[in-house]
Amino acid sequence: MGAAPYLGGGLGHFYAYAPEKREYPINRFAMETKRQLDVLDRRLDESPYLAGDHYTIADIAVWSWYGKLVKGDLYSVAEFVSAHEYTHVQRWAEEIANRPAVIRGQRVNRTWGDEATQVPERHDVGDLD
Repeated sequence: MGAAPYLGGGLGHFYAYAPEKREYPINRFAMETKRQLDVLDRRLDESPYLAGDHYTIADIAVWSWYGKLVKGDLYSVAEFVSAHEYTHVQRWAEEIANRPAVIRGQRVNRTWGDEATQVPERHDVGDLD
């Protein structure tokens, strides 16, 4: 859970944002990301969520990086890391993405993309309606 932001962010930085594309850091972060996706996939073959039968903070923290990555929502890197191969991660990512609270939460402070998905300033729960 703790490595997901470092690895997901590191891969995104070197793959998508670094001013100079360097093969070594891209490959290094990609291979470690793939290793973690494999660990996640094996875990999610055993249970619906990371900690077992119930959705927990672990799922929330990891989904924000790896769930969005395998869905193709981060850095356009899903194809590069062969995200389609991690079928249990794909199932988990889609299930979490469809949770009503996750759908609402992704709109908070969003200022990009389709206007219907944006709530640039949230002051009240009604702002999400």
